[in-house]
Amino acid sequence: MPERPRGSSDAGQTRRRGAALEDAILRAAADELTEAGFSRLTMDKVATRAGTNKNALYRRWPNRLTLAIAAYRRLATTVQPPDTGSLRSDVLEWLRRANRYWSSPQGAILRELLAAAGGATELLAQLQEQSGDAAAAPWLTILGRAIARGEASPEALHPRVATIAMTLLRNEFVVRGAPSAPDEVLIEIVDEVYLPLVRGRSAPPA
Repeated sequence: MPERPRGSSDAGQTRRRGAALEDAILRAAADELTEAGFSRLTMDKVATRAGTNKNALYRRWPNRLTLAIAAYRRLATTVQPPDTGSLRSDVLEWLRRANRYWSSPQGAILRELLAAAGGATELLAQLQEQSGDAAAAPWLTILGRAIARGEASPEALHPRVATIAMTLLRNEFVVRGAPSAPDEVLIEIVDEVYLPLVRGRSAPPA
């Protein structure tokens, strides 16, 4: 009987294809990211962990960064914005959550990926919409509730206005070069910038 070619599957092993194979690859990449970070992630390691070959990876993702971003999107979880009954408390709590996230192990992965993405707008958008650090939806929810309670001007319900607090917090990370900001900075952003802006905003001139 001729010898079975090296690397061929056993009779009892089902060859994975399509979504099943993609899921195995993304699980493997997510595990690699969690254990070693993006800097040590390689296509070889992911392929070995997933029990496949590099060609299967490259057919789906052109490089390790796009694969890592896809894997990170599986790690990130959707969190509902706070609803304390007060605009100030909601905004401050949402900023504090973001601050804690950025200094967490998963936040460290995100920072690595953002740095690696550089100016690639499409890749940055994929990361930001999943991480929640710049997504407008939860901020519009918080602001919409505040408007209904009479705490903010209806004209403030605009994505750029709603997310300005998070934009300022991200700027702190960039300027300070640190993964978190002091709590007094968060309070200052809310009290000195965000609340005056959303409470006093008027309709633009026609």
